[in-house]
Parts: sequence; structure tokens; C-alpha cells
Amino acid sequence: MDFYGFYTGKIFDAYEFLGAHPDKDGTTFRTFAPAASRITVIGEFNDWQEWELNKTYDGNFWECYAKGAKPGMMYKYRIYRQDGNCVEHCDPYGFGMELRPNFASIIRDLSHYKFKDSKWMQKRSVCKDKPLNIYELHFGSFKKPSEKADDWYTYVEMINILIPYLKENDYNYIEIMPLSEHPCDESWGYQNTGFFSPTSRYGTAEELMKFIDACHKNDIGVIMDFVPVHFAVDHYALADYDGTSLYEYPHQDVGVSEWGSCNFMHSRGEVRSFLQSAANYWLSVYHVDGIRMDAISRIIYWQGEPARGVNNNAVDFIREMNRGLKTLHPTAMLSAEDSTSFEGVTKPADQGGLGFDYKWDMGWMNDTLDYFRTAPEYRSRDYHKLTFSMMYYYYNDVFLLPLSHDEVVHGKATIAQKMHGEYEEKFPQARAFYMYMYAHPGKKLNFMGNEIGQLREWDEKREQDWDILKYPIHDAFHHFMQKLNHLYMTTPALSAKDYENAGFHWLDCHQEERCIYAFERTDGKERIAAVFNFSDEDQKGYELPVEDAKELEVILASDDETFGGCKKYTKKKVKVTDGKAVLDLSAYSAVYYSIAV
Repeated sequence: MDFYGFYTGKIFDAYEFLGAHPDKDGTTFRTFAPAASRITVIGEFNDWQEWELNKTYDGNFWECYAKGAKPGMMYKYRIYRQDGNCVEHCDPYGFGMELRPNFASIIRDLSHYKFKDSKWMQKRSVCKDKPLNIYELHFGSFKKPSEKADDWYTYVEMINILIPYLKENDYNYIEIMPLSEHPCDESWGYQNTGFFSPTSRYGTAEELMKFIDACHKNDIGVIMDFVPVHFAVDHYALADYDGTSLYEYPHQDVGVSEWGSCNFMHSRGEVRSFLQSAANYWLSVYHVDGIRMDAISRIIYWQGEPARGVNNNAVDFIREMNRGLKTLHPTAMLSAEDSTSFEGVTKPADQGGLGFDYKWDMGWMNDTLDYFRTAPEYRSRDYHKLTFSMMYYYYNDVFLLPLSHDEVVHGKATIAQKMHGEYEEKFPQARAFYMYMYAHPGKKLNFMGNEIGQLREWDEKREQDWDILKYPIHDAFHHFMQKLNHLYMTTPALSAKDYENAGFHWLDCHQEERCIYAFERTDGKERIAAVFNFSDEDQKGYELPVEDAKELEVILASDDETFGGCKKYTKKKVKVTDGKAVLDLSAYSAVYYSIAV
């Protein structure tokens, strides 16, 4: 290992030196603990008796070779502090861990599995000029073997459960909530104890590799959530690792996050090397295709509060980490969950930006959902909440449109439930809403359950309410979402020029009283007109301005009776005369038209 690089926060491969590394006869254990007075390793290979680790290099690193320590065996470090007290710890660089509440690390041989995804890896891209339709999921609650909260399918079992569903529904990427080990199910993986350990809830490291390999075989990319801001407070993990604040701030005013967890001290080179190595580890060892970084606002500003000022050390860290990751993995996707207006989040690092490929468009998400929560009689007042996103879209960052797990928990209601009105009134609005989302520039992300019109908030202890598909209104909505996903994936006009001015223009954005919106999407060849009536009244005789066109042809309509709508589209074509097409629009409806010239 490059020790100078480790101390200065420049390296991305610390896991190749630190941690537990087996060979044919035993395992070498190494850990970094400058303030420890003594360290021993206990495990299955020595009947949990203490074997000494010895200081190495400059005395801040400790190591020993344990003969007979084999992959699959458990171990812990006993770290003796300067006061003589000892605390048992899991390995910060451990490649496997026991299921909570146990916390022993597990020796893993990461070289055993051989990926068969070279074809996928060679053609992989960040999809700027392609469709990107992400299905976000919590691995343990997509489907469950039983109603028991802690009964889960394994990584391998999910291959035949999840992948066919993704293909049937035309999602080409998944984003998995953190799979790194965590002690509390309710934290959903966002408070880690094992940054290098795939959670044992669903199996072993090799089984996760098989799952990702199978996704790639089926042309499905895998994005994993990564948490570079904070970590769990559990005594056996990173907190006070060597008896001092080795990974966290020593000061409580900035050392504890709003979630009660420990904030990483990003000014320390050792912490930077730890986090950079963890991010690179998932991309390199597991062939993960992208990393979505959580809570970036807490990286940018102290405690996430702009009034406290910019945390320049943390900003520098994230910029340099992204620079290094893109050098090592040019086609890996880096996205930021960031609700701030901080400039340059998706600007390349070598141009002074933070170096992300995508930023979640939280403004679009909040404004759009607020609009659809609003009673129709007030939508004229709020009309320009839906036009505002295009005022900043091409000028700030590269945006991705998210409807994530955060929008379906903690009393916020699910996406379908957010729609104004009673049960049956929600579905035509939800169909129109989703057509607006999929026509709007920006890549797409939907959390599991959104596609079936789930009305119960997500609970990590229960699987999705798949039984609601026996009700016609939900079944029809699901078929509508399948059709919309397929159209998006196969229509370049809806994605090829997401980030070019030429790919979008308003046809009509001044129908405040009628709550009608219309815009055109194009890839330079095909032209699509997207027309929306978000009022609760039919709008007859609406004149759509469309230049250089002879006729329009309906390619998808949210009010089609096939999807539970009120209209039968027997006549698909509409003539354009003198630059206008006369349309009759149903209440709460959306229609995509192909423009013929």
C-alpha cells in the first residue's frame, strides 16, 4: 500500500492491504489503530482465544498471520485502549459480517468468483444520450418468502424473482438501497457498520456477485446507494475505534448528525482513503455500475445548513473522490442526492465542479407533487410550478427525476395516494402525472410499488402489496406503466437529447385557466408532442400550435379505456391545419402524439 497516499487521502485501494486476506494456509489480518496500546484477534480458528497483532510500518498499523484461518470463519479484534480497557470490534475493512445483533467479521475470499460480464462492461455507459429507467428497491421487501419481518430471499434467489419482473416492466437499471452491513433494519442501510461487507441478511459476497452478474447478463445495470457522510454509533464498529475519534469529529457540535449517527471527519486523509477505497471496492470487486451518494447537502454545508457555511474540506474530498472514481471507472454512474442550489454539482471535477454525472432534481419533484396534491380549483394559481423546472434545467446541472423511497414514508403518502381527491379520482391523475414525468427531460427513477399504484406507505418489514393487482383499477394502472416504460425505452425522442436545448421546447405554457400544457420532444429525427390537461374538466376544441406538421398520431393516451380511462381511441390521427391541431382533452389526461411532417 502507498502509506503516504493513505495518510494524505489519495488512495483508492486500501482494502487490498487492510482487512483479512486469506491464502491457502491461513489469513493475514491488518488494521489501522494509531492510539491502541495492544490489539488481539479472536475467532473460530483459535477457539476465540487472543492472538497478538504486532505493530508494523510506522507503528500505527497492526498485523498478524493466523494459520488455519479460512474463508467463512468469524473473527473480531480486541482493541486495548491507553487506559487498559478493551473493546471488541468488527474489522473496518472486513469483507463480511454476521447478521445483527451479532457483529463478528467473516473472512471472505473475494477472488474465488469469476465474472462473465465482459460484454456488458465493454458497452456500459452513463446513458446521457440514452434512456435510463431506474427501479429503486429495498432488497428485503420487494418480495418476501413469508410474512416474518426478518425472512428474506437471498441474493441468488432474487435472480429469478426480480430480473424477470424488471425485464417485463422495461426497467434497465436498478438502484438498491445500501447493501453494506448495518445493525438496524429500520435504518434501511443508511447507518453502516460494515462499509466493505455486503449485508448477510441476503447471503454472502459471492452470492451478491452472482446476482450482479445475472443482472448484467440480462442488460440490467446495478446502482448501489453509498453513504459517505455518517456511520452508526455502535460500540463495535467505527466509533472510537482505537479509543479516540479516529473516523469521526471529536466535537459534538459537528460530530453528531441529525440522525444521531457519527459524522465522518473528511479533513483526515485516513478517512478519505477509507471512503474512497470503499466506493472503489464496490465498483471494482462487485462490478457495480454506479453509486448514488446519500445526503450530499451534508457534505456541502456543515450539518446540511447553508447558514453554517460551506464545509470546504468535505467538498474537496467529494470532488477528489469523484475525480479518482471517474479515472478508474469512466463508465460508472455517479449520482448525488442533493437538495441544495450549490453550483457545479455535475460539473466535471477538473473544471472545479463536484464531478457527479447526475443530480437528483428535488425541486422538480417537490413542485410537481405539490401541484398534484392541490385541488383542481387552485391549479390555475399554481400553474407555473410546472413550467419553473425548465427555467433552470439546462443552465445548472445534469438532472435526474426521482420518485424515491423518501417520498413514500414517514406520513408523506405514496405517489398514487398523493394525487388529489378520492380513490377513483387519483388514478387518472396518476397516469397523467407519470406521462408528464416521462416526457419531461431528465432520466427517470421510481421506487418499487409506484408502478402498481400502491396506497400503503412502504414498510421495510413487509413486501409490496402485490395482491392489489387483483383489483381492476390497479391492474390497469400497472399495464399502463408497463406501456409507458416500454415507450420510453424504445422512443429516442424522449431521451436522446435530454441535456440539449434542441431536445425540448414549449408548444404552449400559457393556458393558466384551463391548466393545459404542451411541449415537444425530439432527437433530431422523430418529433413527439406531449399534451396535458390537469384540470378536472374536459377541454374541448383546444387548438394546439404545432409548426411544420401535417398530422398528429396518438401513440399513448392516459385516458384510453384500455388503462381504465374514459375514452376509446378509434381514430388515432389528427390533421394539422395552418399550424394548429384541434383537440378534445379529457379531464386529468395526457396524450403523446407522433408529429408527421
